[in-house]
Amino acid sequence: MDLGILQRNPQFKPYERDLVARMENYYAAKRRLTRAAPSLSDFANGHRYYGFHRGDGGWYYREWAPAAEKMYLTGDFCGWDRHAHEMRRLEGGNFELFLPGEDALKEGQFVKAIVVHGAQELERIPLYATWVVQDPKSRSWCACIHTAPAFEWTDAGFVPEKDPFIYECHIGMAQEEGKVGSYDEFRQNVLPRVKMLGYNTLQIMAIMEHPYYASFGYQVTNFFATSSRYGLPEGLKALINEAHSLGIAVLLDVVHSHASRNTAEGINEFDGTDYQFFHAGAQGDHSAWGTKCFNYGKDEVIHFLLSNLKYWMEEFHFDGFRFDGVTSMLYHDHGLGTAFTGPEQYFSMNTDVEAVTYLMLANDMVKSIRPSAILIAEDTSAMPGLCLPIEEGGIGFDYRLAMGQPDMWIRLLRDYRDEDWDLNQIYFELVNHRPDEKCIGYCESHDQALVGDKTIMFRLCDAKMYDSMDVFNRDQTVLRGMALHKMLRLITMSLGGQGYLTFMGNEFGHPEWIDFPREGNGWSHEHCRRLWSLADNPELKYKHLQAFDRDMLALAKKDSVLPGWDKQLLVNNGDHVLAYQKGNAVFLFSFESWRSYSSYRIPMSEEGCYRVVMSTDDGAYGGDGRVKHECYRSARQPDGSIGIFIDLPNRCAIVLEKDEPQKPEKPKTTRKKKEN
Repeated sequence: MDLGILQRNPQFKPYERDLVARMENYYAAKRRLTRAAPSLSDFANGHRYYGFHRGDGGWYYREWAPAAEKMYLTGDFCGWDRHAHEMRRLEGGNFELFLPGEDALKEGQFVKAIVVHGAQELERIPLYATWVVQDPKSRSWCACIHTAPAFEWTDAGFVPEKDPFIYECHIGMAQEEGKVGSYDEFRQNVLPRVKMLGYNTLQIMAIMEHPYYASFGYQVTNFFATSSRYGLPEGLKALINEAHSLGIAVLLDVVHSHASRNTAEGINEFDGTDYQFFHAGAQGDHSAWGTKCFNYGKDEVIHFLLSNLKYWMEEFHFDGFRFDGVTSMLYHDHGLGTAFTGPEQYFSMNTDVEAVTYLMLANDMVKSIRPSAILIAEDTSAMPGLCLPIEEGGIGFDYRLAMGQPDMWIRLLRDYRDEDWDLNQIYFELVNHRPDEKCIGYCESHDQALVGDKTIMFRLCDAKMYDSMDVFNRDQTVLRGMALHKMLRLITMSLGGQGYLTFMGNEFGHPEWIDFPREGNGWSHEHCRRLWSLADNPELKYKHLQAFDRDMLALAKKDSVLPGWDKQLLVNNGDHVLAYQKGNAVFLFSFESWRSYSSYRIPMSEEGCYRVVMSTDDGAYGGDGRVKHECYRSARQPDGSIGIFIDLPNRCAIVLEKDEPQKPEKPKTTRKKKEN
């Protein structure tokens, strides 16, 4: 078997047998799953069969519960009589119930499944429930019948832009008022901001239903249900449809790495056993997260999860997925305490080969449904081939989150003076990834904004953000923070990967932290919202950071920065100066704290005239305007080297573009009309 991954990464040649086994496992699983279906997409239709469906003049309800002895459907439609509607057992551990009459089930009715296992009658929420809410009387979670008319989509032909600029967001905390926000409020108030800033991709968290709000959506109970906190499912559809009309792709932060251990609300022990979806015993418990771990070796589990992906794409028109917790999936120890310093750690008994196979199947199926889909892996281990095509021996993701980058910035800001930063180390960390495997660069995501941590701006300015952010204030802590906030974003965006991500609000230096309403804070929403008015206030410096972020993205698109290859021009740790070329732009950084340099020589790759097109010190971005927007001509020196001489203010980054000589216009010619 000729594997492209080995041509790109010859250092993995000693592990060729493991990589061949990866491919053999994938092909064997695909053949097995498509034995009775033309393709993986045709196999993954659980959502069309299970759950509640109208047909034949009534309602069908079907469920997979192999260990159940009996099953019933109950709810307020039958006065909560637990045994009024017994389900019929079918082959393969399936159960079915038919309720005659179009109005046998009605909009807004609460229902639950009753599963008989051993001597117990267990109340369960249907596995494929698409709408799950809390009963206002009992406060227990129930499936709710929802019968909205078909949504009228207007996004036919939408295709995501090639280079993703991702705006990570959370619907509930996206409003300024102290409450849980709605899909409609996000569509009306936040979506226009995303468009204005230039982000072309939304990555939405916490959509799959989760009872515990403070879990950030990462303890899922109902995999086919949109969170009822934010409004009806049609609100999410309208949001996505509107995003597509603005040219913005929408990704679902999907959680297939684990599930909530709750039994009354979730899928855990649905049929009375702990091994229906998960590994039995201790292997099925995630020791760090207190959640349940899927058994990816079971075809029924793969069917459930693949159907889940297809459902979100079909029903809600999601353009792809950010897979949460991929490291946890890939290794039996969930990557806890493993440094991943050598290739042997990727090809050992610790690797969960069944999880690897599942991810390959998932990526294969998603791309078969929508070739333009975007697939991102949250993986700290840098598993070889994670973002290479499956046919080359890869796992099939498009991008990996460069999770080491925010860790690096936190470490530098927390433990070192910026005067002591090693620019070689920074450059290496930002450009370091496997050959031809793309990654998403970022300074901070939601992880860095959670309570107990600090955003970059809060690390830089701390309490000064409360009283020194007005535009006329010259507080030195804030001036340093403003300068570095812009520089860190510019260097990370331009060097950090083939995509770029920010968490909502952090583009303008949102102060403080995220703390969801919980018992420990008196169920307060004070820190579970976004203070958009700070960025809109003309008297505060936040507007400068927002303007810089907007213009930075516009420049990156114009100069093809993300897909471009980087070329290092200069690293001078003594002067704290770094220069490189990326795409059609040249980036100059002076991390020097106090000294400003006059006529500083920067090596260039070719002769020509280079024009300043952006500076972090521009007045529009809250700077002092010390950089002249003019051309600097590079000249060849007697030793053959090429360079420019340019003034470099301290704590400043400058972006140059090469001025191309304009071609003279062709003289217009006038043709004579033919005479008759």
